[in-house]
Amino acid sequence: MAHLVRIGTRRSRLAMTQSGMMQRAIGRALGVADADLAEAVPLVEIVTTGDRIQDRRLMEIGGKALFTKEIEEALIAGRVDVAVHSMKDVPAEPPPGLCIAAVPEREDPRDAFVSEAFASFSDLPVGARLGTASLRRQAQALALRPDLKIEMLRGNVDTRLRKLAEGEFDAILLAAAGLNRLGFEAVIRERLSLDDFLPAPGQGALALQTRDEDAGADWVAALNHPLTAMAVSAERGAMTALEGSCRTAIGAHALVADGRLRLTTEMLASDGSARWRRAGEIAVGGDADAAARALGCRLGAEVHEAAGDQRVLP
Repeated sequence: MAHLVRIGTRRSRLAMTQSGMMQRAIGRALGVADADLAEAVPLVEIVTTGDRIQDRRLMEIGGKALFTKEIEEALIAGRVDVAVHSMKDVPAEPPPGLCIAAVPEREDPRDAFVSEAFASFSDLPVGARLGTASLRRQAQALALRPDLKIEMLRGNVDTRLRKLAEGEFDAILLAAAGLNRLGFEAVIRERLSLDDFLPAPGQGALALQTRDEDAGADWVAALNHPLTAMAVSAERGAMTALEGSCRTAIGAHALVADGRLRLTTEMLASDGSARWRRAGEIAVGGDADAAARALGCRLGAEVHEAAGDQRVLP
């Protein structure tokens, strides 16, 4: 059987798990038998710069685009037909010729508190070592507990859990969605509140990226979850207005319920000493994605203006 759709993916265990989920979903949409999946909808593993460099924060080496750059180059060159990304890793503006064609239904968007010794974030003792590579999680943790010692933690999920088990940290923060998809729910001691730890824009969602000319394919439409796509559009609108990157501590989360979309977005000083937040809602209808993005852009601009020069990293 000839290749029908080639999937570009990072090589990490989580990326392969997520891409395997999408491989099976694409196969079902195309009517491919499970026995033929590996040949008809193959996974093409691509090592990204973000995966190769593990000893520094992403903001020091070029930002989160380093997790998507090589895969996007393979898409543009025609070596793969679709890329599966974690939405929170996708930069605000795609390269020319590429688009986010589908957004599958979202997993849990919350952050997870993981610890060998402590049952919850509030149980951490004074001066506890908290591991994270996320500037957002650092700022949110310090806003609640300025006494904590934040230590840099990068690597795949297995590596981070191993470092915790070896005693390098008292606790670490991870995305609940990744732990759920890997079957690691049991390590979660607490799912942190969306109010205290407003997630990264798009957290818990996947992005299926294609070339512009392939965005209308039937299998693409079959994988899109309209409510998730709408919520993510709002969050990414806020991210665009806030110049969201690994150099800024920002959060955004949208929820669609009872015919309305409600978005909350914020920016924080990296040391947690200041926090600027706005929320708003719109009725769902018409060109919902465009309206959701416009709401995100508006609220993000309001936060940006409120923060002013104080938002600059120390």
